[in-house]
Amino acid sequence: MTAGTRNNKPTMILSKNNLKNINTAGLQLPDESIFNLPEKVLQFGTGVLLRGLPDYFIDKANRAGIFNGRVVVVKSTDTGSTDAFAQQDGLYTIYSKGIENGEEASEAIVCSAISRVLSASGEWQAILEVAKSPDLQVIISNTTEVGIQLVKEDVRQQPPASFPGKLLAVLYERYKAFNGSADSGLIIIPTELIVDNGKKLEAIVLELAHLNNLEHEFMDWLENHNTFCNSLVDRIVPGKPSKELMPNLDEQRGYTDDLHIMSETYSLWAIEGDEKVASVLSFSKADKGVVITPDIELFRELKLRLLNGSHTLSCAVAILSGFDTVKQAMDDESFLKFISQLAFKEIIPAIPYQIEPQVATDFARKVLDRYRNPNIRHEWLSISLQYTAKMKMRVLPLLLNHYKKHNYVPKNMALGFAAYFRFMKVKPAGDNTYVGSANGKNYTINDSAAAYFSKVWEANDINKVVENVLNNRELWDTDLSVLPGFKEALINNLEKIEAHGIAELTVA
Repeated sequence: MTAGTRNNKPTMILSKNNLKNINTAGLQLPDESIFNLPEKVLQFGTGVLLRGLPDYFIDKANRAGIFNGRVVVVKSTDTGSTDAFAQQDGLYTIYSKGIENGEEASEAIVCSAISRVLSASGEWQAILEVAKSPDLQVIISNTTEVGIQLVKEDVRQQPPASFPGKLLAVLYERYKAFNGSADSGLIIIPTELIVDNGKKLEAIVLELAHLNNLEHEFMDWLENHNTFCNSLVDRIVPGKPSKELMPNLDEQRGYTDDLHIMSETYSLWAIEGDEKVASVLSFSKADKGVVITPDIELFRELKLRLLNGSHTLSCAVAILSGFDTVKQAMDDESFLKFISQLAFKEIIPAIPYQIEPQVATDFARKVLDRYRNPNIRHEWLSISLQYTAKMKMRVLPLLLNHYKKHNYVPKNMALGFAAYFRFMKVKPAGDNTYVGSANGKNYTINDSAAAYFSKVWEANDINKVVENVLNNRELWDTDLSVLPGFKEALINNLEKIEAHGIAELTVA
């Protein structure tokens, strides 16, 4: 199909045959030779994070002539179809926009990493054939956090129900095809957002192999010749461009693309592995965002404390200040001062892991750049999801480590905690929902501790609220009321918030 329009919308679909007709300025197109590269990667998941991060890195390496391998994608769920991937020959556009070193940065590419997409429910035999390929080297997954769970099942099903079951079936098929040869083992890299994802996936696969009474020789091959790598991914990939932006994009590029995605420019894929792993994952040479190292705990701590932690500690401050999005808050001078002091003066010194100060400082600067990105709409209410659990996991270790080193109150953390307490001042609204109010606007919260906070706030006594919540060991696994000056700081902040709002506290 050649270029044309219908109702001001291009009729040309992005595909291999139509690449020659695309002349969009600034858009990077794949060379025809890439379509002849062997299939080296089997990927479980079609989601935007995988397409916007691992597949992006592989595509970039292929363009540079480094990795020289494409990706076979397994669609594990029954929802949706693979039609768009087939119609577009696996091609899709990635628009990356963001702030780097205070300056706007952008990139537009047609990603050609994916060779084909197979449905687990309808094309399981074809997936098992991929397992037998001598070209296959790597398996990647993102099946969400609930995907890495043990389901006691027969992996000889067509297909198994769970992701670990599917993975075990693929590995068993490969073992049989190559008679358990040492060099037929694979590198398996889950990207699901759980700690030690590689170790946990390996343990489940091994247990499932035992439950299926698979032979001891296979178990030996599985353990000794396959490498399960812990990994951490960090890139904001919201997905498709907004409906408002779509018509302009279609007109500018001259083709339609049902698979296109937006992302920020920042990207990180930290993979726990040795030199052998690095030699196979040669795509890491194409982008500094891929880091292969024996220990990824450093990257986990940086992300968990400086990105996730600063998000969590500033979330209620922003909502009580009347900001809907992260970008709105970052445009406010008082909020910017608050979150900057929080990150650089309080979070960095309190990270419970040995980190070079300059490394932490550089990471914090990148975090603030990412928050300023005008192309990513991050809503604070979305960030507040399961607020209490996030405070416990992300923030509490920072607070406790601060008090191990110092005997004074971290004023910005204390403000973040007080704002969180005020945000959790909610009332039941029926159907197990809880509603709070700030700046004349109601908001619904999604937090497992909502009922508890609703009960605590019934008396509307700030002193009792702070006392009861801080010394609740079931909530925090410790008594926070014993931290020097912390209880008093929270009471003082809450009284000011209730009397005058939060604005004067962020200015102070």
